[in-house]
Amino acid sequence: MTLGVMKGKLKGAQTGHSLLKRKSEALTKRFRDITKRIDDAKRKMGRVMQTAAFSLAEVSYATGGNIGFQVQESISNNARFKVKARQENVSGVYLPQFEADINESINDFKMTGLGRGGQQVQRAREVYSKAVETLVDLASLQTAFVILDDVIKVTNRRVNAIEHVIIPRTENTISYINSELDELDREEFYRLKKVQEKKQIAVAAADAEAKAKKLKAEKERLEALELKKAQLEAAKENGEDVKEQIKETEEAKAAVVEESVVEEEKEEEEEQSGDLVAQTEDDVIF
Repeated sequence: MTLGVMKGKLKGAQTGHSLLKRKSEALTKRFRDITKRIDDAKRKMGRVMQTAAFSLAEVSYATGGNIGFQVQESISNNARFKVKARQENVSGVYLPQFEADINESINDFKMTGLGRGGQQVQRAREVYSKAVETLVDLASLQTAFVILDDVIKVTNRRVNAIEHVIIPRTENTISYINSELDELDREEFYRLKKVQEKKQIAVAAADAEAKAKKLKAEKERLEALELKKAQLEAAKENGEDVKEQIKETEEAKAAVVEESVVEEEKEEEEEQSGDLVAQTEDDVIF
C-alpha cells in the first residue's frame, strides 16, 4: 500500500514538474517579449519627449510668453484623456494592461492661442497626447515586467525544488521499499526452503525405514524359501518325488530377487527426477 502511495506521489510530482516547466518557459518567453517592447517604448518615449520639448519651445516663442494660465483656465470638469485597465491571463498569471482612452469631442484648448500661436498650441497638444499614450504603454509594460519577474522566480524555485528535492527523495523512498520487499521475499524463500528440507529429511527417514522393513521382509522370505528348498532337497534324497516343488521354490526365489532389483531401479529413477526438479526450481527463483 505504501509503495503504491509513493508511486502515485512520484507520478504527481513528475506531472507537476512538467506543467511548471512549461509554465516557466511560457512566462520566460513573454518576459523576453515584454523586455524588448520596453526597450522600444523607452526609445520611442525619448524621441516623443524630445519632439514635445521643441513643440513647447515653439509655443512659447509664438505666443510670446507663458501660456500656463490660459491652459488652466481652459480646462473643463470632463476629462479628455482617461486610462482604462484590464487583465490578461498568461499561463495563470494575470497581468494588468493599461490603455489610453481619448475623447476627441472634448477640446479644452480651442480658445487657447486664439490671438497668435494657435497652430503651435494644437501641435503641442497632439504631441503631448502621444507622449502620454506612450507613457501609459510604458507603465503597462513596466508593471507586467515586475509581476512576471517575481512569478518566474517563484516558478523556477518550485521547479528546482521538485526536480532536485521532491523527486529524488520519492525515488529513494521507493528504492528503499523495493529493497525491503525483496529482502522479505528472500527471507520467505529461505524459510520455505528450510521447511521443505525438513520435510525431505522426514520423508527420507520414513522411506529408509520402509525400505529397511521391506528388505527385512524380503530377506525373511528368501530365508524361508531357502529353508523350504533345503527341506525339499532332503526329501528328494529320501526318494520322494519333489522336483516340481523344488522348481516352484526356485521360481519364487527368482521372482523375489527380480522384484527387489526392479524396485531399486525405480527408486533410483525417482531420486534422480526429484533432484532435477529441485535444481530447476532453484534456477528459476535465483
